[in-house]
Amino acid sequence: MLDPGHNPTNYLHTKEINRLVGIGTNRKACDTTGTETDSGYAEASYTLDVSRRVRALLTARGAKVVLTQDGDRPYGPCVDERARIGNQAHADAALSIHADGAPAADRGFHVIAPKSLHAGAADTRAIAAPSLRLATTLRAHFKDATGEPFADYLGGGKGLMVRGDLGGLNLSIVPKAFIECGNMRNSQDAAELTDPKWRQRAALGIADGLTAFLEGSSQGSAGGKR
Repeated sequence: MLDPGHNPTNYLHTKEINRLVGIGTNRKACDTTGTETDSGYAEASYTLDVSRRVRALLTARGAKVVLTQDGDRPYGPCVDERARIGNQAHADAALSIHADGAPAADRGFHVIAPKSLHAGAADTRAIAAPSLRLATTLRAHFKDATGEPFADYLGGGKGLMVRGDLGGLNLSIVPKAFIECGNMRNSQDAAELTDPKWRQRAALGIADGLTAFLEGSSQGSAGGKR
């Protein structure tokens, strides 16, 4: 299951996306508009484009791919529904695709895995370990394919974080991760994110990471032998 972050027309539905929904541990907004580059290239456009590219690559390899949205919804879906789509599909792996909106001086990508928690409607204890393996495998293959550095502004520069405050991860019952492919506010990252050729490399890195995870094979050069 691929989850293209946000939605290109969320900005037209602020009332709907500001509605609070349960994320297991507490309540948060249904969705947000996402960020954009200084030139106005929206995160939601990036995530949808890359998700479609990943789908094409994985489908050609024989995978069945479900998207949470394919530009076919006026807004959202909400973060709780995004998790539910992956759960109901009994996905072997799920990935939320995003790009960050950090300060302009910050650069790089990072991958997020769910924290092992049991609170309210959230119970990630069974998926925490495989999700961390998914995240580290994705991190290695994405770096190999794109050359993008690990984020220098969080996670100790390791390109990996474990969090318990993201509804799409908290409510998942299948192995799931979340990738921030770069910082849209950084000029170097923005030049890459807006380049179709680089987006194809990003899609290849994601597809290779998901394939390696599903096949149980070794990680890329950033985390071990291929």
